[in-house]
Amino acid sequence: MTPVQTLAQPLQLACGISLKNRLAKSAMSEALASLDNRPGEKLERLYGVWAQGGIGLCITGNVMIDRNALGEPGNVVVEDERDLDALRRWASAGSAHGTALWMQINHPGKQAPKGLNRETVAPSAIPFGPEMSSFFATPRELRAEEIEALVQRYGRAAGIAKQAGFGGVQIHGAHGYLVSQFLSPRHNQRSDAWGGSPEKRRRFVLAVLAEMRRQVGAGFPIGIKLNSADFQRGGFTEEESLDTVRALAEAGIDLIEISGGTYEAPVMTGVKKVKDSTRRREAYFLEFAEKARAAVSVPLMLTGGFRSAEGMTEAIASGAVDLVGIARSMAMEPDLPNRLLAGQAPRHQVRPISTGIAMVDRMALMEVAWYTRQLRRIGEGRAPRPTESGLAAFAIGLVENGWRTFQTRRLRA
Repeated sequence: MTPVQTLAQPLQLACGISLKNRLAKSAMSEALASLDNRPGEKLERLYGVWAQGGIGLCITGNVMIDRNALGEPGNVVVEDERDLDALRRWASAGSAHGTALWMQINHPGKQAPKGLNRETVAPSAIPFGPEMSSFFATPRELRAEEIEALVQRYGRAAGIAKQAGFGGVQIHGAHGYLVSQFLSPRHNQRSDAWGGSPEKRRRFVLAVLAEMRRQVGAGFPIGIKLNSADFQRGGFTEEESLDTVRALAEAGIDLIEISGGTYEAPVMTGVKKVKDSTRRREAYFLEFAEKARAAVSVPLMLTGGFRSAEGMTEAIASGAVDLVGIARSMAMEPDLPNRLLAGQAPRHQVRPISTGIAMVDRMALMEVAWYTRQLRRIGEGRAPRPTESGLAAFAIGLVENGWRTFQTRRLRA
């Protein structure tokens, strides 16, 4: 088949849902909610633009399960049905043109900026390393009853997403957020039922999946974004990740998105140097995807590094993956799927975002800030600005985030 024919194929999931093509918009942080964490017109406009752009599966940025545990100002929070009408409008806009819109459900754990929440919690009271400790506070260790309550919150958010008309949900189990923290021996040093061995560290994510399934039923798709590895000494390894993939498949997960890295080791952004062989194959984590494919038959989605229809097609044709995840390109070209499906090349290539400040450029925070600004432009009805200065975006974002953090804390005081 030609690249266009390969990418245009529909994909049938085991739960009975069909995705219209093999292109998926991976989650990106939008930070477009109101100060009191409610969705509105900007999110409707952004996701409406993406649906019009031809994407088959579109996954939202992280929707938090607790107003007292934000990952950043402007997160959407789903705790109950208070915003059901607004969620329905968002789901309707993002589901146009046959796009499947899935809500990514998340809790930041300790990965929450200092001053935003009253406290941060995590599996264990382990601080970040020296470069990150100025941005993130040392967390308090979660009590066992709090962990059980969090599992219920994940399930409740999934049930509300289904009620609002979203086509599925995704557990955020990657990039150093709470589920990822539970899986990692570096961050989870508990000695109770929730830690101490790989099997016990997996207990949290499996409990979250089970509770979500209980609340949404068998025919509603549940996916997960999972690290291939943390790429940190003492962290989540490929071997543990493959065991987690097997356990999730056995538990009935519908789709596994493979990524990798954390804010401390941001390999998912390309900031860290990748091997020449990896760069030629485009996808950062394709070798791991091949191992995962040998282990399970669950549909796999691979995100990170794709630059061309040929690279995407090669990954799918190899049988290693079923869906290609694109994210940063969609912030610059919301209609990229339509272009790829018409046999046209991308207008813009993802490039390293640099401020000239070495410490900042080594972290994923700069990448998040720059692309979040592009999403805001689309949400406000403006065109993205692919040539925007990294230093300017960092400076503006620093001021805006500081002000919104202050306003958020004041609102909840």
